[in-house]
Amino acid sequence: MTDDLAARWADLLVDYCLRVAPGETILIGSELEAWPLIRATYKAVLLRGAYPLVRADFPELSEIFLQHATDSQLAHLPETAMFEAKLADGRIRISAEADTRAMSKVDPKRQAIVDRARQPIRHAAREKRWVLTQYPTAGYASDAGMSLEDYTAYVVSSMFLDRPDPAQAWRDLGKRQAGLVEFMTRAKTVRIEASGTDLTLSVEGRTWINSDGRRNMPSGEIFTGPIETSANGTLRCGFPVCRDGREIVGIALEFKDGVVTKASADSGEDYLLSMIDLDPGARKLGELGIGLNEGINRFTGSILYDEKIGGTVHLALGQSYPETGGTNESALHWDLIVDTRSNGRITVDGEVVMENGQWRVG
Repeated sequence: MTDDLAARWADLLVDYCLRVAPGETILIGSELEAWPLIRATYKAVLLRGAYPLVRADFPELSEIFLQHATDSQLAHLPETAMFEAKLADGRIRISAEADTRAMSKVDPKRQAIVDRARQPIRHAAREKRWVLTQYPTAGYASDAGMSLEDYTAYVVSSMFLDRPDPAQAWRDLGKRQAGLVEFMTRAKTVRIEASGTDLTLSVEGRTWINSDGRRNMPSGEIFTGPIETSANGTLRCGFPVCRDGREIVGIALEFKDGVVTKASADSGEDYLLSMIDLDPGARKLGELGIGLNEGINRFTGSILYDEKIGGTVHLALGQSYPETGGTNESALHWDLIVDTRSNGRITVDGEVVMENGQWRVG
């Protein structure tokens, strides 16, 4: 990646996404694969009169920890990390996995212990401004079935970094999504239909969020938190799910009164079952999201991109976003995508509002 492109990306993160102000402390966390963007972001934060604090992640050390730590070590809450989460005014997370399958040999039950223990850190971090982005690596490119060069071009385009004013392009997208947010705010009951999916849930009284790149970069979705006891029906995930180094294919769930009562997968079923048993909230839905970014149009194996595919729906098991009015709590937040672009529809209060990926409102 060129220095100029990294600088444009860093400016977008620092100015548009986080709106960094002088005197603030900004945490920057990433793997070393993203060094050009780490360096550019550090410089950008510094030039705004703020205080950058870099935390490098070493995936191999995380793997060693999960394989060899005692139960008490797994369940330990790192006080320094908790302090930093409370101290920082904003956080920039740059995902940059060199090997997306590195954690596949780790026992998911041990990972679950760590996830539960560190839930307070994630909660504290969510109280502050944050943004998540993903640096192109050979691992991500391989998952997408693309060369690194082509994948990098896809990433750049999806964030509008190839446009004269990327921030303005994101503001324009936000304005387009605002009309759909206004419409969905009046919605009470939502029914989602697709191959293997027929799910009805209530969103009455919940707040819809216009995700216009402030927190996820790239973005292009609207989302809310469904009423926790309302989901009834079936859900089949339209794409493979890549999580913790594993690929889970053909996820199928049945819901009754908001709770998963039956779960299966064509492959990776043991891992699926371990995740929904993470805690009581893991069997409930914490998010209903609608992908609206027409520039993100192919499956890549990365949820940050795939959940924004225009014409798709995603439903997350686990933790709600409190700003939506959702109350579900869990150490899990796992997005599952339903592809409604072919033989799919969304019905709101008895009216079909989207069919085969095409919206009739908004």
